[in-house]
Amino acid sequence: MSRKSALLLGATGAVGKKLLAELLACDEWYKIGEYGRRVTAPEDLPPGQREGRLEQKVVDFENIDAAGLKNGQWDVVFVTLGTTRAQAGSAEMFEKIDREYVVNACRAAKSEDPAHEQRLVYLSSMGADPTSHFLFPKSKGLTELALARLGYSDTIVFRPGFLRGAQRSERRIGETVFGYVILFLELRTWLNTIPAFCLISQVT
Repeated sequence: MSRKSALLLGATGAVGKKLLAELLACDEWYKIGEYGRRVTAPEDLPPGQREGRLEQKVVDFENIDAAGLKNGQWDVVFVTLGTTRAQAGSAEMFEKIDREYVVNACRAAKSEDPAHEQRLVYLSSMGADPTSHFLFPKSKGLTELALARLGYSDTIVFRPGFLRGAQRSERRIGETVFGYVILFLELRTWLNTIPAFCLISQVT
């Protein structure tokens, strides 16, 4: 099996952290790029993985073309970048981060070599719908459509319903309450809930 390179956008989020750890633990990837508004601190990286295959770079998504994403010639681009309206501060900033930053970064990472097959893997959300009247599912749906039009060899979209066991820097009360309800009722498969570690296994 030929080894590949992977670019991960959004490695400091709940899913991104686990995905980065999985990529570093797998010998399939000879080069791993962690690009984002911030990157994982050295002390938070798995032991023995602070040098070598991992390339970390803080980028300005307002000027993403200057980040040199295209130079990496990435075989697979993983996107777990996202936010909430509360974190963004407004609906306008939410859409900028959740959709504009994602689409522009993926466009910037696409190789200009027509012979280079690239795969794009995007973490969306259950209920994503570009025609929705609600901000979150509409943004996810529009992002999916925009990514599909970029011309990657493969575009894969994951739509998890709920991430049990996700470790976040901020506490989301709705997720906490919902998680306890699901655990109590034992309806995880019915409601399409996915433990974060299981999602990573599917992505990789």
